[in-house]
Amino acid sequence: MRRWRTPLKSGDRMKTRIIAEIGINHNGCVETAKKLIDVAVIAGCDYVKLQKRSPDLCVPDHQKDKRKLTPWGEMSYLEYKRKIEFNYDQYNEIFDYCHDKKIHCFASVWDKDSVDFMYKFADIAKIPSALITDLDLCRYARERNARLMVSTGMSTEEEIKRCVEACSPDVIFHTNSTYPSPVSELNLSYLHWLQRKYNKATIGYSGHEYGLVPTFAAVVMGAKYIERHITLDRTMWGSDQMASVEPAGLIKMVKAIRDIEASIGEGGPRKLLDSEKTKRESLRK
Repeated sequence: MRRWRTPLKSGDRMKTRIIAEIGINHNGCVETAKKLIDVAVIAGCDYVKLQKRSPDLCVPDHQKDKRKLTPWGEMSYLEYKRKIEFNYDQYNEIFDYCHDKKIHCFASVWDKDSVDFMYKFADIAKIPSALITDLDLCRYARERNARLMVSTGMSTEEEIKRCVEACSPDVIFHTNSTYPSPVSELNLSYLHWLQRKYNKATIGYSGHEYGLVPTFAAVVMGAKYIERHITLDRTMWGSDQMASVEPAGLIKMVKAIRDIEASIGEGGPRKLLDSEKTKRESLRK
């Protein structure tokens, strides 16, 4: 059953779209995922995003048998990855929950099987930074989805160019793939480079830094999609928790983005506003 269809074409005039990335911060628990969805809804986000992998395909052979300490005990890395993946029934429950809460849901897809799996639920997908050099996957996700997003972290300019040529993504995210990212390495000016070079795509910003100020700057610089990882508590177990935004921070972030949008205006020439007239009369002779 299809749950959502893409709400806007990439060229449409639109407000900044805010994606709350749950990713794998649910630690394989549907109830935790629902709590994170609730946070995104309360904050006023437009989307929640998960990550979908087929562990047997995605985990490199040399890592499959490595031992890993987890909250569920010591196990192989492959067993851990299997444990935190949701199955069809769990995704069905999550998408039903998002439908009831009136928030869009989709996923980053890490392999072709995951593309097919997620297509049962939504016609939008994202290729993560780790996989934009897998051009076969990029093309396949493009063929299957009405809207495709890609992230550009840990990539060279040539790798990004080949990805864009291969799959014509609707949204291209600038990101730094360090978790968390040092603010001195964010290079937000690259947003302008992407806007000039790929002017047929919508440009977004996916942040992994501590704090929110660079995210606000990205909005001012023209990013039309903002993506941040979210968590219930940064001290929770998991590799992405520390680079995520907690509930109070997410609420603050969304409100600030909407305030930024409202304050930017249309530019000059200067107009005398009705709200200024009373003060003008009292202060000017």
